[in-house]
Amino acid sequence: MSDDANAAVRDVLAARADDWAAAMVSNDPARIADFMADDWVIVSESGISTRARFLSYVESGDLTHSAFRIVGEPRVRVHGESAVVTARVTNTAHYKGERFDADEWTTDVFVRRDDRWLCVLSHITAAAPR
Repeated sequence: MSDDANAAVRDVLAARADDWAAAMVSNDPARIADFMADDWVIVSESGISTRARFLSYVESGDLTHSAFRIVGEPRVRVHGESAVVTARVTNTAHYKGERFDADEWTTDVFVRRDDRWLCVLSHITAAAPR
């Protein structure tokens, strides 16, 4: 892939990350799901959770986000038909009515399927206090 093509893909993925953040705040499971491959999983301190489980929490209203912001420029690396996007994210979530404020590093692995970039894996880890 040429440097120009690689830069264009990086721009698409950075924009996709911003759009996904907006989808999270919408609390719309269909809108959020549009960014995920069917086999998407998230890895966090509590282990591995599937797409279906995550979206069921959103659909039930048990999990909502009132803020979700990418801090700074995401690091995007393209590897052919896959890419890795790493960014610092701050968010405010509510789980079953209890508020959680998070400052996290996220790594999302995207693959190109049917000319769309879909996330297959998200990994989150708490950021060190500033």
